[in-house]
Amino acid sequence: MMTDRSTSVQGLALAGALLATWDGLHPLFDQWAQASRDAVNKGAHGDHLVYRDGTPVGEETDDRTGQRTMTATRLGWISAARHVAGYTAGQLAGTVAVTRTLGYRVPAGALLTGAGINALTHLVIDKRQPLLWLAAKAGKGGYVEHCTVVRTVDEEGNARVEDSGPGSAAFELDQAAHRAIGVVAALVTTWITLRAARKGRRNDR
Repeated sequence: MMTDRSTSVQGLALAGALLATWDGLHPLFDQWAQASRDAVNKGAHGDHLVYRDGTPVGEETDDRTGQRTMTATRLGWISAARHVAGYTAGQLAGTVAVTRTLGYRVPAGALLTGAGINALTHLVIDKRQPLLWLAAKAGKGGYVEHCTVVRTVDEEGNARVEDSGPGSAAFELDQAAHRAIGVVAALVTTWITLRAARKGRRNDR
């Protein structure tokens, strides 16, 4: 069966444009556009109660009478969802801007499917626990435990070791997963777009 060369070229061009756009904009919306409160709290988990800024109930140093509390896990999901919502909005806007500038219109269904794949997986990955579980299953547990960072020192001079965030193995695995899934999302978006184009040509005959 012969492959339509023009369709192949169109598919390669669109997939390449999507990959370049998403990969280029990823650090902007995953780092610069992410609110500090979400970056700090999105990985929170546990049944203990915390305030909206992540401070555990009982460890506050000011009067917080009447302030809302929730479980750490709930705060984590809220923070992660808020970050992913902003990330996805930015990714969609960037994709539309690039493709329209180049004179190409990606069908809404294809665009939303690709963005949905990125958004849902981004949400799960950023919750950290699923990522760390997968890393352990893949034999990366030693890498995660070894590659940690020290950002602060307490009043007694003891270093505070963190196993996530920039510079850690967890962060590198996080970024690698986001980018790899972006390849899948771009291919799915391209496939749906080409399928819609072929269907449109058949209907025009």
